[in-house]
Amino acid sequence: MGVDDKQVDRVRTDIQHTQSHGPTLLRRGGRDRAPYPERMANQADAPVRGGSDTSANTPRSRETALDFPREFIEFADPADAEHRIRADLTWLLSRWSCVFGRGCHGIIAGRSRDGCCSHGAFFTDADDEKRVRAATGRLRRATWQHYRRGFANYTTVDSADGDAPARRTATRGEDEPCVFLNDADFPGGGGCALHGQALRDGVHPLTYKPDVCWQLPVRRDQDWTTRPDGSRVLLTVLTEFDRRGWGEGGHDLDWWCTSSPDAHGGAEPMYRSYAAELTALIGSAAYGELERLCAARVATGQIAPHPATVAATPSAENAP
Repeated sequence: MGVDDKQVDRVRTDIQHTQSHGPTLLRRGGRDRAPYPERMANQADAPVRGGSDTSANTPRSRETALDFPREFIEFADPADAEHRIRADLTWLLSRWSCVFGRGCHGIIAGRSRDGCCSHGAFFTDADDEKRVRAATGRLRRATWQHYRRGFANYTTVDSADGDAPARRTATRGEDEPCVFLNDADFPGGGGCALHGQALRDGVHPLTYKPDVCWQLPVRRDQDWTTRPDGSRVLLTVLTEFDRRGWGEGGHDLDWWCTSSPDAHGGAEPMYRSYAAELTALIGSAAYGELERLCAARVATGQIAPHPATVAATPSAENAP
């Protein structure tokens, strides 16, 4: 999921600290600004740069604006009195779903087949590298179209911030997608080879894929915060990873799914379809409470639904 600055300028590509809260509680004074540092554009609808087409009736033109009312709910983690979660119900009750290979327009013009795999994925840490290395060892030439042996041959050292070196998955070549992306007509199965292997092995794809690939499009920020009485809690914020999350270059992406009605036709609310990912991000006990609160909000009626879900759903069916 990394982005080569030669193709899309000013786009951040690193995700940090994406493991579940339970075993990876930030020490007091720690901060997790995952997924990406705050390199935001100053406008909700920044001028389109890099040639993206916003003319009438294009995928980009159908995207909704970035600024709109949102509902948040804050609650305590049942498993940890020092952990609180602030969840974006507008996003988690939306009907967003991944449409890769089913109408995805891709982030680079003319390369819809890539989806959001047009670039390599930066690893978050050594554990992320180790997990992907182990998963790659399960791939064979029959299941990985661009099969390569050796960690150094399917990864490369790049820079996520233009300065510090970081390792990411390699691409097939210049202006080519991630080396793990199989073509749609590949006999061993199209799409991410790691994703496909996970399904064959009967495990969730987040078990094999780089953190950035399974976490998007959920944004998780964490920070220790001091309350008025002097007590400190770890506050986790779950929200939408929209165009701004990529930094200034996010406005240059040819298409981005979270704001597109084309990707808001899911059969169930996102808090259900992304249950495994959300559990990995905040822990099972916290997810159980989040699930309960989301269901209660559905029952009472939502005040601020996601505009892309509204645009994609007949008025009589706008409720999650």
